[in-house]
Amino acid sequence: MSMTVYDLERTVNSSLTTTVKISKINFGQLFIEIDIEALYSTILYLKTNNKCRFKQLIDITAVDYPEKEKRFKLVYLLLSHENNLRILININIDEKTHVPSITKIFPSANWMEREVFDMYGISFKNHPDLRRILTDYGFKGYPLRKDFPLTGHTEVRYSEEHKKVVYEPVKLDQEYRNFDFESPWEGTKYIMEETKGNKDKDK
Repeated sequence: MSMTVYDLERTVNSSLTTTVKISKINFGQLFIEIDIEALYSTILYLKTNNKCRFKQLIDITAVDYPEKEKRFKLVYLLLSHENNLRILININIDEKTHVPSITKIFPSANWMEREVFDMYGISFKNHPDLRRILTDYGFKGYPLRKDFPLTGHTEVRYSEEHKKVVYEPVKLDQEYRNFDFESPWEGTKYIMEETKGNKDKDK
């Protein structure tokens, strides 16, 4: 008989007593919070333990809270096919923390860790090939940090003059416009005002 999420919580808390800081069940899934020092051993335990059997790494991602001292929450999502259970592991870290790579436990973590590095600037130590994966190699900044501008810093275009792709500072083609959401049959406010002004001129 496979274990329930409540059995899983008891098993994890009894085996990782000094490791698990917080555990709770939400939406039928177990959420635990641990310190960065316990990451590797916790992931290894969850994969190899005969009761837990979390043999698939679904995702690694992060959340940015710039106002906090430890601004990043690193999230690992694991799946146990045998038990049909998921567990989410949360770790709070600052910008300078080097996170242990888990590629030796889950080889699929390779690209996931590279994506987190590319989007958030979180570094993984002992990673076999830690470089950008979604942005270009010369890209500056980390797009999913809350302090990264929505427009970015540079834009890319093909230059006929140079016969290659060039990078330039972002230039907006038009100023910011306020849009209203009136019925298209009635017309938006600024169009109605302009139309009225033209009619007054014709009189």
